[in-house]
Amino acid sequence: MESQTNPRAGGGLITDMQLIVDKINRPFQTSLGRPRLLGLLDRSLGSGICTIISGRAGTGKTTLAADFAASCKRRVAWYKVDAPDGEFGVFMDYLAASIARQRPGFNEQAIRSAAAKVKSAEIPLFSERFVFELIDDDSEPLLIVIEDLHLVCDTDWLVPFLDRFLQLAPPNVHILITSRTLPPAPLWRMRSKQTLEVIDEMSLAFTREEAVELFETYGLSRQLAYLAFDRTNGRAGALAKYADQLGDLPIEVTSLASALNQLGVSET
Repeated sequence: MESQTNPRAGGGLITDMQLIVDKINRPFQTSLGRPRLLGLLDRSLGSGICTIISGRAGTGKTTLAADFAASCKRRVAWYKVDAPDGEFGVFMDYLAASIARQRPGFNEQAIRSAAAKVKSAEIPLFSERFVFELIDDDSEPLLIVIEDLHLVCDTDWLVPFLDRFLQLAPPNVHILITSRTLPPAPLWRMRSKQTLEVIDEMSLAFTREEAVELFETYGLSRQLAYLAFDRTNGRAGALAKYADQLGDLPIEVTSLASALNQLGVSET
């Protein structure tokens, strides 16, 4: 853990908060390729302010976001939300700390101090100050990834914060959100203006040919890919697990019959 001074309501810098560094470290996961989806993300990066990747657990949200973060040629501020981050001050502690890692001129302590004392009615005004701190034409373009935002979707501050933040975010900052549900914010006017892209669960699913391409990277046959695709309906997590399991088998036992047994599918 990394100890950082944390301002809290009531005046002054009165305590230390232990930030869990893993929450603001970009994950390094095995890539699943996905050029179709990476292309969508790249186009959204060039034309919009925000992209939301939405789907249930196991649909490949985090892996896709991590793949894109590794290839987007931008500095990446990553923040993995956890359920205890429902307090606005805690959420902003992590978000500000993650951004400050990538933009040394970003006034992390001022933002954290203000967030700790902000009242609900003041959150839109706070969002404007937050955006003002992000404006830096001399800095490299920034990708802000907020992972698992659904864990704080029932808070009363999320809608006013996101609504104002996303409307005003500077053009050299793109926000990528992963969530099991769409955030309960009035985002659709952004979508109509083509400043918001949504990649939903249907889009996240592998196509049959994408499954073949994935299995080929493991030296596995098209027939095995079809079997796994039919069994998983193209769900990214399950499909990758099957490819991993089959790819680890000795070459001499990866016959079609052995593979069927491994997948738990009968030959009939």
